[in-house]
Amino acid sequence: MELRLCIDCNGDSRCRISSWKESDDRMMEATRVESNGVQAGSPRPPAARKKVVIVGGGFAGINAAIQLGNQPVDVTLIDRRNHHTFQPLLYQVALAVLSPAEIAQPIRSILRRFPNIEVIMDEVTGFDLSARAVQLKSSGSLSYDDLILATGATHSYFGKDAWEQGAPGLKTIEDAIEIRRRVLLAFELAERQKFETGTHPPLNFVVIGGGPTGVELAGAISDIARVYMRKDFRHIETAKARVILLEGSPRILNAYPEDLARKAQETLTGLGVEVHPHTQVSDVQAGYVIANGERIDTVVTLWAAGVQASPLGKLLGLTVDKRGCVLVDAFLHPAGHAEIFVCGDLAHVEENGRQVPGVAQPAIQMGSYAGQQILAAMHGKGLRPFHYFDKGDMATIGRQSAIANIVWPFHAHWSGFPAWMAWLVVHIYFLIGFRNRIMVLMQWAWTYLTFTRGARLITGSMVLPGWAELSATSLEASSNASSELQISELEISRESYKE
Repeated sequence: MELRLCIDCNGDSRCRISSWKESDDRMMEATRVESNGVQAGSPRPPAARKKVVIVGGGFAGINAAIQLGNQPVDVTLIDRRNHHTFQPLLYQVALAVLSPAEIAQPIRSILRRFPNIEVIMDEVTGFDLSARAVQLKSSGSLSYDDLILATGATHSYFGKDAWEQGAPGLKTIEDAIEIRRRVLLAFELAERQKFETGTHPPLNFVVIGGGPTGVELAGAISDIARVYMRKDFRHIETAKARVILLEGSPRILNAYPEDLARKAQETLTGLGVEVHPHTQVSDVQAGYVIANGERIDTVVTLWAAGVQASPLGKLLGLTVDKRGCVLVDAFLHPAGHAEIFVCGDLAHVEENGRQVPGVAQPAIQMGSYAGQQILAAMHGKGLRPFHYFDKGDMATIGRQSAIANIVWPFHAHWSGFPAWMAWLVVHIYFLIGFRNRIMVLMQWAWTYLTFTRGARLITGSMVLPGWAELSATSLEASSNASSELQISELEISRESYKE
């Protein structure tokens, strides 16, 4: 007996059967109709479309949505913000190379060509896993057949959350704008105080954490001080600014091969960055840090030492690791919930005995995988386990240098200018939006050729945490030095008079 399924339902068991072959088939149809309480000849009810809810508009969430676009499913994407941010370039917003709009795009614009996807700007506050519902801050709730969680990660201060006020991290556009404000404001305040009093606090910039973000921030700050702003001020010498990179482990860039990490440290040293491995930070306050028991005065402190998963992972009530990542199986499902996919930084995924890193490429691949698996299940196809296709890692170090651990399409360790060119091409390729690609490429070219930066805007508060105390200390030290000089000169005069 041959069975033909309704084309519209794609094999959904809840859809009515379109036709049966021969008289035995018609008898079975009558039996089915009778059991469902539907009169023969009555209109066929429409097939219920699968509902998919995606929480998070980052790399994983966007790529999951794209996979489900123009498919027979109803998709709702929820995010607290209305835009997707290309996080690998956030540090260039933080250090005034690019403007926020050049690395971000409205989520609605990205997904507008898919009529089956709706975007809701709201915040998820909880889950009812038994009812398959997502609870929203707006007091509403949203039911789902499948749920994709991809809310990423945030800063981890290892239980010292008060440090965030003195040392902001870099995860969002807002973080980048705040870092830009602090860095640029430090130079402006130093110029003003030098003009008014003849002195200013030492321009020390401390970056805590020697991973890719810390290395990129340290190199970019050195570039600003030594290259891009050295002719813009009349009273201070920006090139004398100190950039100090503190790392607790024996070397920076622990996730990279040792030869590339060594090359990165050599490049940073050439840029004037002071790299301090084996350095444990025990306190962070406005205006200073305590590292290995010693106080380091600093006009700006930046945090790049640790991350933790989004708090939504714990709200699921399922097993999480020490960073708050949800433990999932080979299909990205948490235990006992095949209807939930956890992707990106929120997922604890292991492959070959090692945890998949929380960077952009795994997130993109997980999101695409989750969307593909939902469609495969709808068509009755078997599920395949997730496999991370590692293409390699890159990090920039200053204006025209980078390191690249290339795994695909060939194996190589690149450094210097070739690695920087490869980094540029890769990031332009993955940047969402044709206009964004053109604008970023033009801005990079302009910055490179003219030695100027086009986004040096200070917005928000004109108060720099810790500056008042550092300024007072600087003025006091200057006054004491002046008094000592006057005393010394007076003693010299007396000795000359005696003679």
